Amino acid sequence: MLKMCGIVGYIGYRDSQPILLEGLKKLEYRGYDSAGVAVFTEHGLEIRKTVGRLSNLEARLREQPLRGTVGIGHTRWATHGKPSVANSHPHTDHTFKVSVVHNGIIENYLELKEELMLKGHRFQSETDTEVISHLIAAEYDGDIVRAVRKAVRKMRGAFAIAVLTEYEPDRLVAVRLASPLIIGVGEGEMFVASDIPAILEYTRDVYILNDGEMAAITRDGVELMTIEGNPIAKEKFHVDWDLMTAEKAGFEHFMLKEIHEQPRAYRDTMRGRIAADGRDVVFPDLGLTPERLREIRRVHIVACGTALHAGMVGKHVIERLTRIPTETDYASEYRYRSPIITPDTLVIVVSQSGETADTLAALREAKRQGARVLAITNVIGSSVAREADDVIITQAGPEIAVASTKAYTTQLIAFYLLGLYWAKALGTLPDEEIARTLAAMQALPEQAERILAQGDDIKALAESIARHQSLFFIGRGLDFAVALEGSLKLKEISYIHSEAYAAGELKHGTLALIEEGVPVIALMTQEELYEKTLSNVKEAKARGARVIGIVSEGLDAEAAKSVDRMFVVPRTLPLLAPALSVVPLQLIAYYAAVTLGHDVDKPRNLAKSVTVE
Repeated sequence: MLKMCGIVGYIGYRDSQPILLEGLKKLEYRGYDSAGVAVFTEHGLEIRKTVGRLSNLEARLREQPLRGTVGIGHTRWATHGKPSVANSHPHTDHTFKVSVVHNGIIENYLELKEELMLKGHRFQSETDTEVISHLIAAEYDGDIVRAVRKAVRKMRGAFAIAVLTEYEPDRLVAVRLASPLIIGVGEGEMFVASDIPAILEYTRDVYILNDGEMAAITRDGVELMTIEGNPIAKEKFHVDWDLMTAEKAGFEHFMLKEIHEQPRAYRDTMRGRIAADGRDVVFPDLGLTPERLREIRRVHIVACGTALHAGMVGKHVIERLTRIPTETDYASEYRYRSPIITPDTLVIVVSQSGETADTLAALREAKRQGARVLAITNVIGSSVAREADDVIITQAGPEIAVASTKAYTTQLIAFYLLGLYWAKALGTLPDEEIARTLAAMQALPEQAERILAQGDDIKALAESIARHQSLFFIGRGLDFAVALEGSLKLKEISYIHSEAYAAGELKHGTLALIEEGVPVIALMTQEELYEKTLSNVKEAKARGARVIGIVSEGLDAEAAKSVDRMFVVPRTLPLLAPALSVVPLQLIAYYAAVTLGHDVDKPRNLAKSVTVE
């Protein structure tokens, strides 16, 4: 069951309604089929909820504003119950005294609901969340913190919740178990949110709750404790992001902005990790020392979706550079296939958010079986980053669009750096080759900028593709790994059916689907495989396919004779080509979706990060 929603809370001296709304706007990528707020006003606890985008809630609050200095808000991505006002958050108990917003899933909610109904509780929605408010109300004995603790101990699942009660309107209570939650610290005011951008306008000092932790929040401060009630001390985390990185900065969509941010993100992810002489990779904070790397005999790369596609490139990188057997696996399948893990296994988990539930579960299973775990993630302080033995933080910056772009390419950069660092430790790559590869990596940002400058040419390709209902991506070796990502991007935001195939597999069945005019996007950046891919292109052409080639400089003259249209990417080392060849594929997906009039940043049925299995 999948669920991801946005939570925001405020207690302080200001009017809470505009703060809640602004926070929810920053979190709308986390859920957008309904939204609501609960505010304690002079009339008591009042709630406004609407179905659809956050703009509907804004309109409702213009007509019926809520005035009060404490409140909680929520933007929802539905799992339990269809989008409706009744199923929207915040939820309350039947006495309308306890209000709850929730991200996650309560696995035993039906059992709890039946018990509460026997005690006279009446329910209004189909959700698991409503059960939480009733359960807290049933446990309330004069102390809301104690009531929440008792309720949480009865709940099974993965969740983050924020609680506001009319009984104690000068306190908010927040709990985290698997789903992310932070506490923002201000002067005379405090904040709760499921993601940092929601509160950056007001504070840059936050506490990041770990699993099994909760917070009792007043205007003057916060008391941190475990779910069992034991006090805990925690360092505040200071956020140094530029607020503008969470805004569109003049681009039509966040996705387009983030595609154009990739050259900077490449540089940022390499910064400080390449020696001053440009000949070695340095990871000063990585616990995987050369001595420990020499003990590893096999590697498992585990991830979901786009991150898994980055991991497929990572597999090629690690095997080519270190000669260590490496396999990739879907995180959602990994722990259910009884993976063979030995003490000399390194498990690499990849997650943009660091909160992906399936990936986090795979990490925990790997650690339970004794593996060392390395995380590649974009979020400092995330669950994956904290629970892994080692972590490489990418420097993509906040990624708002649901379809990942710069997070993917910075994951590739991380794998390149890791592979070279590891090869140096093992002596599997000559020093001159390491230096040559690092020099080529440092040229990638400028080469990506050259691709982005040709956006109009790519837009024309995309507009021609948007007329079709189905198409195919093909490639060999690393090109196939990139083809998978290009196909996923197109499906995610344009809703055009597409499939990616290893080019040599066309004649083993897929050619039956090729008919006159069907577009085939062929990636040809791997020089050693170029002739074989070109042969597969000719097979598709012979069946009437309209072939678009994504070709490296130096290979384009011959390819031009066999494809209908072509886009040429700057020449780099074949191993690094995915960091460039994916960029035109991202733009093709983007412009095709725009041509079709779709909501690029918030594609239907999807959310930015899946935080529950």
